[in-house]
Amino acid sequence: MTLHQYDYVFAIGTFFALLDAFNNGANDVANSWATSVSSRSISYRQAMIFGTVFEMLGAITVGARTAETIKNGIIPNSAFQNNAGVQMLAFTCALAAASSWVMWCTRHSAHVSSTYSLISAVAGVGVATVGASKVQWGWNDGKGLGAIFAGLGMAPVISGGFAATIFMLVKLVVHMRKNPVPWAVYTSPFFFLIAATICTLSIVYKGSPNLGLGKKPAWYIAAVTMGTGGGVAILAAIFFVPFVHAKVIKKDPNIQWWHFIYGPLLFKRPAPEDAERANVPNYAVVQHDDDDLDESVTHSPKLTAEDGPGKEHGIMSTSDATEGANEKSLANLEATQKSYKELVAEGEARFNARLMKKRGPLGWAMRTLRDNPMGAGQIYELHNVKILAKRIPAMVVSGLLYGLHYDIHAAQTGIEGTPDGERMKRVYAAAEKYPNEVEHTYSFVQVLTACTASFAHGANDIGNSVGPWAVIYGAWKTGNAAQAKAPVDVWQLAVLSATISVGLITYGYNIMKVMGNKITYHSPSRGSSMEMGAAITVLVFSQFSLPVSTSMCITGATVGVGLCNGTLKAVNFQRVGLLLFSWIMTIPIAGTIGGVLMGLFLNAPKF
Repeated sequence: MTLHQYDYVFAIGTFFALLDAFNNGANDVANSWATSVSSRSISYRQAMIFGTVFEMLGAITVGARTAETIKNGIIPNSAFQNNAGVQMLAFTCALAAASSWVMWCTRHSAHVSSTYSLISAVAGVGVATVGASKVQWGWNDGKGLGAIFAGLGMAPVISGGFAATIFMLVKLVVHMRKNPVPWAVYTSPFFFLIAATICTLSIVYKGSPNLGLGKKPAWYIAAVTMGTGGGVAILAAIFFVPFVHAKVIKKDPNIQWWHFIYGPLLFKRPAPEDAERANVPNYAVVQHDDDDLDESVTHSPKLTAEDGPGKEHGIMSTSDATEGANEKSLANLEATQKSYKELVAEGEARFNARLMKKRGPLGWAMRTLRDNPMGAGQIYELHNVKILAKRIPAMVVSGLLYGLHYDIHAAQTGIEGTPDGERMKRVYAAAEKYPNEVEHTYSFVQVLTACTASFAHGANDIGNSVGPWAVIYGAWKTGNAAQAKAPVDVWQLAVLSATISVGLITYGYNIMKVMGNKITYHSPSRGSSMEMGAAITVLVFSQFSLPVSTSMCITGATVGVGLCNGTLKAVNFQRVGLLLFSWIMTIPIAGTIGGVLMGLFLNAPKF
């Protein structure tokens, strides 16, 4: 390769590294926060803010400063024979294959693991470069492809077991009591202790190689983790318990978030005489809008058989569906109504119409796109060029801000009256509902677990994108093939972590709207158990150096907690099956794309 070709490959590799990081945020990070948003422990916009802060904080402060050149030891380093050009080309093809596949899946709301996509793409590149015999197909000390398949099967099951155990503990201690609210308030420090201990271990073992805490003696690690967990529990007992006591037991509507600084003095705060209910959010998952939005609601309209338009278009009322609707009734429902895609499009159109009425940049951008459609003729016609001058800025603004305004809860409930909506109704009906005052207590625990998960993800999984990019950059800068470990500069971590955050904010809604409540009924007590169960599983697998996807763990934990309702009907196994199918198909598809690209470039005619 000539110097100019090196520049071209570096530029292309950089582009796909940024795209891979973008997809990582839009897919993996969005999936991590979907549980908290679905449980209503935190708003969608707050999740974007906290996710951005903790992802970048984890990546920049304690993220890995070295990246394995050969991802997980799948390809031997000797395969490149000290040829920097081949090495740059190999990782560029791997990034292109992985990012393209994950981008397509994200666009179609299919959740896949960016980690597994990149590993599979590297394996495919290895086959094209050195042949199938040189690729590590076996276990290879937990770094070969055999370990990938093992993690794919074991991680979700183990995660579901841990999450179910934690949630059953919550049920026994709190939910099954005759008066669960006081039990939830006074036992909250114990669950803060569990959450803080797990979160500290997650940072020690999974997300902070720079601090070297994982190499400390066992007694030191135990002291740090238990000390941190115990400290958080004590702080919760001093400040959190009095605050929540005043809010949910005394039902004081005037209590503000900053009142927690008063600590035990809040116990002496007089209770209002006329308070009927605590001022806490409604955590119920519903299939209709509570807001008076008329035609601007995000769900399909609720029509009865007597309604002319509803009868004409065949939109059935939800009252027509019975509790015990079987697959036959679903088939009849599909045959008598609009297609699912048509109803989704109608719902999106109503949602967009509501956004167009808003003031601010997004409303301006969407109105501009609506009022300035492309004219007749080719794009280079003068009138179309003028229209593009208006549309392009509006498209940029809309792309950057649309995700922040997306109604994630409306999208998760399903289109009312469709088979998907009816299926989710049955799932929600099979799940036991708990008082909002109880769930509100666990919403604080869940925010703690979600922020820590983002910190650990940013510190550890940043290597998925920055590793290959560091190799490409090192080979381009020095002209020599990178060694077994390539140095990673802080600016590279900052750039890619910022790109991950952009992906989460602008495109993450595609994954969030199908995760969470699309699998089972969510609430803060369930969600915090899911996140803690997933964190424990990641820790266990990390100790054995087994590759594992955080997203797969949280999905398995979601199913495990859903089964704690005591019936299979509480889990949407159709959605679970689609997720499992997408995980499995990631390996051959990403690997094939990477191998084909590498084979084409290696064997292209040379002049």
